[in-house]
This record gives sequence, structure tokens and C-alpha cells, in this order.
Amino acid sequence: MAYAPKMKNGADLAHVVIIGGGFAGVAVARGLAKKKVRVTIIDKHNFHTFLPLLYQVATAGLEPADVAYPIRTIFGDAPNVRFRHAKVREVDQAHNCVLLEDGSELAYDHLVVATGATASYFGIPGASRYALPLYSLADARKLRNRLLLSLERADVQAEHASVALNYVVVGGGPTGVETAGALSELIGVAIKRDGLQLDATKVRVRLIDLAPRLLTAFPESASKYAKKELESMGVDIEFGRSVVEVEEHALRFADGERLEAAAVIWAAGVTASGTLATDLQASSGPGGRVRVASDLRVLESTNVWAVGDGAAVPDGNGAYCPQLAPVAIQSGKHCARQIVRVLAGQATEPFVYKNKGIMATIGRRAAVAKLPVGGVIRGTLGWLAWLGLHLWYLVGFRNRLRVMINWTWRYFDWPSGPRLIVADAETAD
Repeated sequence: MAYAPKMKNGADLAHVVIIGGGFAGVAVARGLAKKKVRVTIIDKHNFHTFLPLLYQVATAGLEPADVAYPIRTIFGDAPNVRFRHAKVREVDQAHNCVLLEDGSELAYDHLVVATGATASYFGIPGASRYALPLYSLADARKLRNRLLLSLERADVQAEHASVALNYVVVGGGPTGVETAGALSELIGVAIKRDGLQLDATKVRVRLIDLAPRLLTAFPESASKYAKKELESMGVDIEFGRSVVEVEEHALRFADGERLEAAAVIWAAGVTASGTLATDLQASSGPGGRVRVASDLRVLESTNVWAVGDGAAVPDGNGAYCPQLAPVAIQSGKHCARQIVRVLAGQATEPFVYKNKGIMATIGRRAAVAKLPVGGVIRGTLGWLAWLGLHLWYLVGFRNRLRVMINWTWRYFDWPSGPRLIVADAETAD
């Protein structure tokens, strides 16, 4: 990649500020790169995270650096794109400026809010404090440390008595299914390869969901296949279970049962409530998402746009697009095109989501993929399709190469892997 010096002037060009360096924000910036416009990306992290693979970092399948890439490096050859490492405190729409936590201000001609979403705890007591979400690189690192530490501690206790461990995954969507499968594999590998003196039959992964089946966005045949595969891996699946409280090392259900757990992994859904998107309007949309018009402009605004998980993107049929990476990427690209059209004095166009299907992996050589046409593919073919798609969208040649080598090696034999507890005293547990 050839790196170009960043634009030093261009004050006469329109300034587009993008808040968020996730899928949607990066897609907007890519669409505006090398255009006659100044672009500034603001994010509290200096890297873009490939969220679909966070569960593999959490279960020691990949290193954190394999799924993250510096935002500055992504746009190293785009002289009109700059990055600002900062956290936004407030958006002043009346004066067209963004207020940062360090007290500085950043004026804009157009603003794009791509702040994503966070874990939804549905008001369940203790969930936000004790459950472990999986929506950031820090989340994945913390969960990996918790899992490995609990196994190490159990190994010490096993010298004196038999130890039973429960790992509970709450949520039967793609993230919950993928995490449960990977966690089951991690436990088996750690016992086999690391010499842990644990009884594998007493270390259980439990997948809990209020719904009557897994992967409700998929056809029922895919749900049955996922359930069969997970159960063959030793995962206990319980439907119709409602969590009413999460404690430090346990959780309670609506039927009164209290289950002790080494870790409670929260994959029960996401919300935009509590994010910057919620503050843009007096009344937000579903799940705290900001309400936008068909062209992705925030309602009642002419120069503020919202894309990705934080936006209630209309699907053209009276409902909203799902909070998925393909929607974020497509809405980001569309937003960039509309900003260019507005600056050129042209009318905007409505966003049309192109459904490219959804996927979920269960374990080695096991995955399901719902295609937009042609039904469902599963098993090894679904797994290979899942691998190829994720490698395609992963940012950075080095990351693609490292992940491909890692997956290929693991396919034939389980290596030592990055089963490292790397944390200070505060985040280790």
C-alpha cells in the first residue's frame, strides 16, 4: 500500500465527520476516500474490530490482533481521510459541531453517526455487572481470561476433590451458538493438550434461551441441525428458560432454580440505548436506535446521517433492517453516495438492502448458511462458505493470512493456540 501525505489545507471543501470506526463508519469513509471532501473519523479506539470473530478471540482460537486493524492504516493511501482518537461527549446539531470529552470541538458540514450497539440486559438485576458480553475486543479479552483462569483454578482444586464447572451461554442466536460450540472445543483441547486434571464429564457448557429453538432467524431445519451438532459436542441446551437475576458466580431462573456458574456469557441481544444515537432525537426508535429517513438522514435533519446498528434503517416494507454486519456495510456505502449527491446538488436515493443471507458456525466442519435463494447449506460446505466469507471481509492482508493459516492448522490438528492469560489484576477476573 502506498501512503499519501494527509491533506493539509482544503478548507474550502465540505467537512464530513464520522463517529465510529466499525463496519458502517469504515464503509462511509471508504466511499468518501479520495473524493472532493474532507473526512474525519472519530473513535475511542484507534482500531477497527471484526466483530463476527470476537468469540474466537474469547475462546483462544485467535489473537486479539488477528481481528483488529489500525484505522489510520486502513486509510493510509487516502489523503482526505483523517483519524481522531477521541470520545464524543455530545453533538450540537444547532451549531453543527461535535463536542469531545477533552473539551475540544470539531465543526462539520455533514455528520455520520455510526456508533453501533451494545449488549442488551433487559433490566435483569446483576446482568450488566456480572455477565460477560461479547461486543468489543476488551470484552473478548476479559472473557478469555475468565475462562482460562477458571480452568486453572479448578485444576488446583481437582487435586483434592472432583470439581464441577458450569459455563452458561445466555442466548441462542448466532453469537450464542458460535460461542457455545467454540467454548466446548476449548475445554476439550485444554484438558487434552494442557494436562488439566479435570473430569471432562463434569465441565459443562450450557446454552440457555427463552425461545423454543436455536437460530430463530434461520429455517427450522437449520435450528435442528445446530442443536444436534452442539449436543454431539457435549453442550446442554435448555429452551424456555428465563433468567431473572445474575450473581457473581451464579444465575437464577424464573422457576426458582439457582445455578452456579464459572462464567455467564451474555449473547441475548443488542441495543442502541445508552449510546450517542439515542441522544440525537427526543424520541428514539426501536431498541434505542435513531430514526432515519429512507435515504438514511436522521429525521428532521438535513446534514446528520445515521448508519449501522445504531440506526433504525427502513427495509421498505414497514419494518426495519436487522442489526447485522451486511446492513452496516451496505448502509455505510449508501450514505457516502448520498453525501456526494447532496454536495453535488443532486437528489438523494432511498436505501435498498440486498439480503445476502446469514451464517453461523457451530464448530470445526459444522456451520449453517441461509442463502437469499436456494435454501440452507450446512455441514462442511456451510463451514467452508462461512470461512471464505469471513476471510473476504476481514480487513488487512496480514490478518487474512494469519487467520487462514490458523484455521488451516486447526483443521488438521489442534496446536497449542493462544491460551494465554494476559491481564492485570483488575481485568484478570
